[in-house]
Amino acid sequence: MSFGQGGPQWGPGGSGSQPPQWGRQTPDWAALAEASESRNRRRRLLLVGGGALATVAIGAAVAVAVVSADGNGQASNKPASDLPASTDIPPDTTGPGPSFAETSAPPPLDPKDFVSSAKKDTAPLSPETLFPGTRLTMGETVYKKGAVASTKNCASAAQGTLGAVLTKNDCDRLMRVTYSLDGVAVTVGVAVFETEAKATKAKNDADNKSVVQSLSGSGVPDFCRSAICRSTTNSYGRYAYFTVAGFTDGKDVVPKDSKVFTTGDDLGEFTFRQIRRRGEAQASAAANQ
Repeated sequence: MSFGQGGPQWGPGGSGSQPPQWGRQTPDWAALAEASESRNRRRRLLLVGGGALATVAIGAAVAVAVVSADGNGQASNKPASDLPASTDIPPDTTGPGPSFAETSAPPPLDPKDFVSSAKKDTAPLSPETLFPGTRLTMGETVYKKGAVASTKNCASAAQGTLGAVLTKNDCDRLMRVTYSLDGVAVTVGVAVFETEAKATKAKNDADNKSVVQSLSGSGVPDFCRSAICRSTTNSYGRYAYFTVAGFTDGKDVVPKDSKVFTTGDDLGEFTFRQIRRRGEAQASAAANQ
């Protein structure tokens, strides 16, 4: 081996080798480079081998930890049935989320309630509010409005047994209006009571001789005062309403006179609608307060 320029040159062999030759020698750079590369290669192999052994050791340690996770230092391979049930899982301790009270819209107001008692039925009331305008159109038929009247002496505007029925059930007011078309006239009488119960009883107490007195005037002559006419009786809420329909020329009504029946039915239907609309208007106003 040469230790630099001018150093001793040791040849191969042992103690019996030739004595060293002293003199000036040129270093073998190729041999030095090869020896250095050989040393570096061995060093890299040692580092790689050591890293692999360390990795294997870490993996073995993890495997041992997993195998001994059952606390007894032995492998555990329990079936799914031995796993903790869902009830054994610790409960969520974060507490329930915020709760909100259930809300719902209030039930709609019943329009009939507002026309079933004088305490709630407080809107202005008159023949004009129930029967406005000068004409009434039902489908394709147009009736001309005649005279109107209103009285607190209900029996004074009744015929036959109706006066006694109204008085017995404490009628507060009787309003009347007449409509006519082509020689046929009809008077509608609306009796007002304190409660629905009294109005219903008045309707039930009425018989076929309980007739509202016809109302003439405003172009309509007397009718249904002595002739046979067709009459109806009904009620809604605290109102009982009656119709009497016949010919303006005094002729008696017979079953085949469909025009008279239609006229009476149209005015009875219109009266019911007007009373119901009165309740709807008051229910709507109360809901918006």
